Amino acid sequence: MITILAEKSSVAREIARITGATRKEEGYYTGNGYHVTWALGHLVQPALPDGYGFKGFHRDSLPVIPEEFMLIPRQVKTDKGYKADAAAVKQIRVITKLWQESEGIIVATDCAREGELIFRYLYAYTGCTLPFRRLWISSLTDSAIRKGLKELKDGHEYDNLYLAAKARSEADWLVGINGTQALTVAAGRGTYSVGRVQTPTLGMVCKRYWENRRFTPEPVHQLHFSVTPTKTGTVVKFISVKKWQDKEEAAALYNKVKAKMCATVTKVERKQKVENPPLLYDLTTLQKEANTKHGFTAEQTLELVQKLYEAKLVTYPRTSSRYIPEDVFAEIPLLFERLAGHSALAEKIRELGELNRRCVDASKVTDHHALLVTPNRPLALYKNEQIIYDMIAGRMVEAFSPECVKDTTSVETECCGVAFETKGCIVRKAGWRGVYGDKEDTILPDWKEGDMLAMAGCSISSGMTRPKPLHTESSLLAAMETSGRDDVEDEEVRQALKDCGIGTPATRAAIIETLLKREYMVRVKKSLIPTEKGLALYSIVKEMDIANVEMTGQWEAELAEIEKGKTPHEAFMRDIEAYTRKITTELLACDKIFGHKASGCTCPKCGKGTMQFYGKVVRCDNPECAQPVFRQIAGKTLTDGDMTDLLTKGKTGVLSGFKSKQGKPFSAAVTFDAEFNTKLVFPESKGERKGTKTKGRRK
Repeated sequence: MITILAEKSSVAREIARITGATRKEEGYYTGNGYHVTWALGHLVQPALPDGYGFKGFHRDSLPVIPEEFMLIPRQVKTDKGYKADAAAVKQIRVITKLWQESEGIIVATDCAREGELIFRYLYAYTGCTLPFRRLWISSLTDSAIRKGLKELKDGHEYDNLYLAAKARSEADWLVGINGTQALTVAAGRGTYSVGRVQTPTLGMVCKRYWENRRFTPEPVHQLHFSVTPTKTGTVVKFISVKKWQDKEEAAALYNKVKAKMCATVTKVERKQKVENPPLLYDLTTLQKEANTKHGFTAEQTLELVQKLYEAKLVTYPRTSSRYIPEDVFAEIPLLFERLAGHSALAEKIRELGELNRRCVDASKVTDHHALLVTPNRPLALYKNEQIIYDMIAGRMVEAFSPECVKDTTSVETECCGVAFETKGCIVRKAGWRGVYGDKEDTILPDWKEGDMLAMAGCSISSGMTRPKPLHTESSLLAAMETSGRDDVEDEEVRQALKDCGIGTPATRAAIIETLLKREYMVRVKKSLIPTEKGLALYSIVKEMDIANVEMTGQWEAELAEIEKGKTPHEAFMRDIEAYTRKITTELLACDKIFGHKASGCTCPKCGKGTMQFYGKVVRCDNPECAQPVFRQIAGKTLTDGDMTDLLTKGKTGVLSGFKSKQGKPFSAAVTFDAEFNTKLVFPESKGERKGTKTKGRRK
């Protein structure tokens, strides 16, 4: 007898049907020489601190670093603490019994890091010694399962995958348990949850929030003019290259241009632009675009694509690759043939000639290739499921379409010393952009350098500069994918940064949901906005390693190296243990921050709240304001007396003990700018030193 272990009952049912294990029993199927059973996600987990004899939430017990991690059945929280999940215990008994009756095991959990860990933890906990082989498939179609069962892998080929999963699990336990308990002990009240990936993610949300809220809009003015060529009759609009903050300067130039009403062509540049088709979807890219286009949360998109996978309509969803290998590329014509029979894109599919090979590269395929639809026809899908299915199908058609070829024209003109520009574009070959349609051509006349253009009209526009927008789930997923480098737009550069991202495609949605569930942030329409609780935590940890996005990205890169067999698991864990000791010490030292007393000073910003003295910050107690003023400026910590002078008089006396970036001591007074950020004023010049604004944060 062979036991096949799937991750979910729905997958087990399909495998049982194909293997002939058709008799249903309590917790498994059996027949034709097979038992087919399932886990319920993680049935087994590392023990909590009390399992090692440590008393939880006690300063003297921290950090908790077990010599060896113990495994216990999955725990659930009750009013009286944690206890074993009855459903998990029951299924463990079923699986143990089946293994005792078997000669070997086929592992059919999800083909990824967590799927491997689900089996290995269970295998270790039960003390099983049976040989095991791996079913490694990328879709749940009957043909894929049958092929996978004929091509089973030796289970030990995936030992490095297990070691990476084990290292991730133990690292998250060490950082999460010790960080949360240390900060909670320091606070003396409430519970402050922190985590290896959770806290840097919160940090990115809070940092963007403060950048947005503290942004000072500035006026900006631009000049415009239009031309109506006699041959085409189409209005062509020009805009000034420069923007002016001084309205009077802009108005003076506008009056000169209006008086002249003609411009000289100074430069004409014509180029052919070739735009490659987009790469196929991985999970994170699908989540980002579903959020931007349809407002789906990352978790919603994951749930929808998982349902499509279990319905055998798409390939494995939790993939981090946007490429496919040659053998999968060979199957694409068949997929398109089937897709053309039921897709709204049938006409576009039939127009495809030779398939574009941009996304064919086996060296860039990770555990699983990019998301594809399967040959199966979708029937009776719910609206949101159909949207996700159509997105994946549409991206396939785009990805295998030819390049888009455009002729672009850039024209620069000059009038009264003001440079203007306009751009035109003619699509010569729509290629992949024709799948969903493209914008109309912008055709410019055949102007040449030196031509004089008579203006049909001119105008001046006024506006205000805008801050970076608050994070949405789409922009946050992009920032997580590249460890905060959210300005990376090039697809191939993003691919190169993936191993240094924080979290994985499988876990990022859950991390966002955890921050929402723990009330560190809220959704307001599409934006993610930190709560007072989230901002308070950020103000405490933002300079600590626990909130360091790049360091967390380095950990993820090391986990990827363990998976490839290039870094030993033991070395990673030694580094994580040292990191745990450091953050625990830092967080326990925060007890001084949490104690506070009233300053007796009215908030200088809102005029309603009272400023409260904390260890490293003075903060307004009005929840709608919460203005922080950090004590540490240029290496010096301001005393209560200094802060009182600043709050009541708007300025301290001249203080010594500041240090420049080069480490040189200097003296200065501290005052506020217009936005109540602190800045230094020097007695010699009575002027503001360049670069000394602190913008509400410590230097």
